[in-house]
Amino acid sequence: MIDIKFVRDNPKEFKEYLIKRHVKVDVDEILKIDGERRTTITELQNLQQKRNDLSREIGQLRQNKELADKLMVQVADIKARMESYEKKERELSERLDQFLLYLPNIPAKDVPFGHNETGNVEIKRWGKLTNFAFTPKLHDELGEKLRLMDFTSAANLSGARFVVLKGILAKLERALAYFMLDIHTNEFGYTEILPPFMVRDQALIGTGQLPKFADDLFRTTSGLWLIPTAEVPLTNLVASQILDETQLPLRVTAWTPCFRSEAGAAGRDTKGMLRQHQFSKVELVSIAAPEHSVAEHERMTSCAEAVLERLELPYRRMLLCSGDMGATSQKTYDLEVWLPGQKLYREISSCSNCGDYQARRMQSKFRSKGQKNTQFVHTLNGSGLAVGRTMIAVLENYQQADGKIAVPDALQPYIGGLKVIG
Repeated sequence: MIDIKFVRDNPKEFKEYLIKRHVKVDVDEILKIDGERRTTITELQNLQQKRNDLSREIGQLRQNKELADKLMVQVADIKARMESYEKKERELSERLDQFLLYLPNIPAKDVPFGHNETGNVEIKRWGKLTNFAFTPKLHDELGEKLRLMDFTSAANLSGARFVVLKGILAKLERALAYFMLDIHTNEFGYTEILPPFMVRDQALIGTGQLPKFADDLFRTTSGLWLIPTAEVPLTNLVASQILDETQLPLRVTAWTPCFRSEAGAAGRDTKGMLRQHQFSKVELVSIAAPEHSVAEHERMTSCAEAVLERLELPYRRMLLCSGDMGATSQKTYDLEVWLPGQKLYREISSCSNCGDYQARRMQSKFRSKGQKNTQFVHTLNGSGLAVGRTMIAVLENYQQADGKIAVPDALQPYIGGLKVIG
């Protein structure tokens, strides 16, 4: 959530940020509501002070019942007026929240201005593209020819955008997740978590999916929501908490299924495994002090890159522009892996620094040593990696002329020493 004090103190700068985010909102109306709310709170405080003064005076007039009774009438009148102001303050706060909950985060100063992915900036490129002696196939063609990837059965079971993985490909998915978790927990200091896969409204409000992106989610009949990413339960582990500075940075990871309706992606990547309603992902989440979040963002991104490099998958790092970033992010790096079947780089990880945007929504703070006051933490999240897309990358980059798939050296110990899938 945006800090209303920032909007109040920097209205011109805030309007410029909204232009960069391609968001149209009446900032003057926000400031008007905020002004009315602050005036109402001041009136409430004045009435509270006056009631307290009269109450003390009544306590000193035990011998003058007539005057005490008159003062009690005034106290009753003040109480009624206070109830009216309290109701007004609640209504104004709700109206203000409706604006603030829908506003995206403010981009960091080094985020380039742009309208869509064409405005993203390539930061680096790693790995050598394989020079195939044949025309490389798409992952779904490879998987179906091996009879290990079944979209027909999945459609009969669940409809479009699902897949049934069989035999060695089912094992490969598990092996990839174990491989990623081992790297992040054993080498990079993340604590593995097994969180719930369903959450309440407040958890999704805290990380920014609600109320704006409800159409992209699946809701159960009991009112719980299926998680779109483990970012939601992992980040909310610190909701409504005041952490000690010594606990930071707090780094956690989880391998979970993710469920998305893909309401905003109609017609995109409907073939194969690239964009599905259910997929698995190893998620990275960091909770950091504000002065360390920029460095933590670079560190998290390098952790995700390490997985790609161990698997020897060519990729590039992209700095997303203001128009292509997620709503909660201040700054985002996308890692895009090379898919020779498509002859394109495709997103496999998105690592974001959200600043204090989510922390304000979750009321997550920390206290520095020797300090009475608290500060909001900074939250960061990233894919380390999307498991299904990593499988796609392995299938396409390691395919052979006969349709078999070589297994990356780093992954062989996780798949029983198997060197070729055929």
